[in-house]
Amino acid sequence: MTSRHDDYDAALDRAAERSKQWLTSIPDRRVGPLQSADEILMRLGGPLPEQGRDAATVVDELADGAEPGLMASQSGRFFGWVMGGTLPAALASDWLVSAWDQNAGLRFTTPAVVAIEEAAARWLLELLGLPLSADVGFVTGATMANFAGLAAARHAVLEGVGWDVNVEGLTGSPAVHVLVGAERHDTIDLALRYLGLGHPRAVAADREGRIELSALSEALDAIPDREPTVVCLQAGNLHSGAFDPFEEAITMAHRHGAWVHIDGAFGLWAGASPSLRSLVQGFEAADSWASDAHKTLNVPYDCGIAIVAQPSALRSALGAHADYLISDANPGPGDPLEKVPEFSRRARGVPTWAAIRSLGRQGVVKLVENMVEMAQMLAREIELLDGAEVLNDVVYTQVCVSFGDDEQTRVVTDRIIRSGITWMSGSRWHGRSVLRISVSNWSTDAKDVHASVEAVRQAMSQTTE
Repeated sequence: MTSRHDDYDAALDRAAERSKQWLTSIPDRRVGPLQSADEILMRLGGPLPEQGRDAATVVDELADGAEPGLMASQSGRFFGWVMGGTLPAALASDWLVSAWDQNAGLRFTTPAVVAIEEAAARWLLELLGLPLSADVGFVTGATMANFAGLAAARHAVLEGVGWDVNVEGLTGSPAVHVLVGAERHDTIDLALRYLGLGHPRAVAADREGRIELSALSEALDAIPDREPTVVCLQAGNLHSGAFDPFEEAITMAHRHGAWVHIDGAFGLWAGASPSLRSLVQGFEAADSWASDAHKTLNVPYDCGIAIVAQPSALRSALGAHADYLISDANPGPGDPLEKVPEFSRRARGVPTWAAIRSLGRQGVVKLVENMVEMAQMLAREIELLDGAEVLNDVVYTQVCVSFGDDEQTRVVTDRIIRSGITWMSGSRWHGRSVLRISVSNWSTDAKDVHASVEAVRQAMSQTTE
């Protein structure tokens, strides 16, 4: 007699087989998808099925239908956005997370995955050189990491003037002043909108997107003494990869009693590298930090990281308690549901543990430094092409290129994407169309760089024929 659990065997075997086929195809396949969403919908949509099919057949149907519409973002030649690849240990552990099906909310009920996440949190703080007493919450991505950090900020700065936002809400509360760099990422504005804090005040940034200290000082001086204030800084500009001057900016903000939050979706990882540490000099003195493990650490999607120096601020902002929730007799670092916006969630910190365990400290350093080295190699080789101009100082993993006027740049970008050899996305920076290159894959090597630069050269030559 077979157990119902035997029904998993064929489906999981087929899923493993199809996954391996996909991963094996990546080095040689075109990077961009072959079919549009509408075309895939025609294959996998239609009327609601009346009858079901066996699980293994469903896996095959799904894989066959999806394959033409998949983006090979794990390719070493994918530079379109900061999407990362997936390290083998991180991917395999993510399969285990799904198989275990644990709700990583309470230490008492799911001790294994919570303990793994606590270990990963400690390792992250050690790697990045951030306060070991800080709280770490594993959220969905950088947007929610910013949300969590800024929620803690909102609670703390209002509490500092005697206002309990949890009890009183925002109606009638003292105004919260939020200062941001002119080139902050849109997710900062989005998180502030979610939190009811409205549109922030933009502070001037320099050519590379770094917040200008004189402008920040002027903006802080304009705020009445000790009114609730939050300053948002960034580690890794979207276009240039530049870093705000943390040491001076944080000291200045704290002198005015402000909370400092750092959006480091991909740039926070510079803190792990001795050779790149100067980029984040002084960032450990901030009050909260946001990052995304899939962007640089190369774990699967759904693994943002919210770090808050004052655990009480994060737990007051996001924590919840109910009689039916069972607390651990030894609370340790606290229940995970106190640090994230969700009650129910998968154990998304487990792949982070696996990635760090597989790499070790030196492997993480090599991972980050290789991304920077490949970005700088791309910039050097592209600059050798007649008519190409690199617009930013390539200090980290971002490269922005112009090919003359906006129309020419857009045409070259379109031809690069359609070639399938590499994927580099278009954007606008300082009022100009640019080709934006982001290096975020553990597998990118010199061979990928050379092939991608050749694709750029061919795209340029086609526009002049």
